[in-house]
Amino acid sequence: MEQVKNGDTIKVHYHGKLTNGETFDSSNGRQPLEFKVGSGMVIKGFDTGVTGMQVGEKKTIHIPANEAYGAKNEEMIMDFPKEKFPADMTIELGMQLMMNNGSGQQIPVKIIEIKEDVVILDANHHLAGEDLIFDLELVSIDAPKSKIITSF
Repeated sequence: MEQVKNGDTIKVHYHGKLTNGETFDSSNGRQPLEFKVGSGMVIKGFDTGVTGMQVGEKKTIHIPANEAYGAKNEEMIMDFPKEKFPADMTIELGMQLMMNNGSGQQIPVKIIEIKEDVVILDANHHLAGEDLIFDLELVSIDAPKSKIITSF
């Protein structure tokens, strides 16, 4: 049977969990995830985990943080003056916000602490520093077609 290799476009159903068992994402009730293996469309550990699978195969993979979203970067945690928030905004712990980096790029941040004059924001990916577990089921493999080029 054909096995997944770099360059294949595959479809896979997945259930992503943290090591404490909490689900963070799943394709349950949706179309399977489709991506080209080795293209950087998914985290490194996911690419590695599907390699060698066969259609219909199910397996569980464990992805360490360094092959997922990396370690938390302390430089991505910042103090933001309270006076810069809109006056009518209620600031709450855990609130997700979008911040502009000055170049027009939007960055998602989370309020992780509220002090008297500043709010501490975390711009790390919400799964940074986490080891991940995925239950996988390979639905299909679309291997690249070989092309023969001839000249006349």
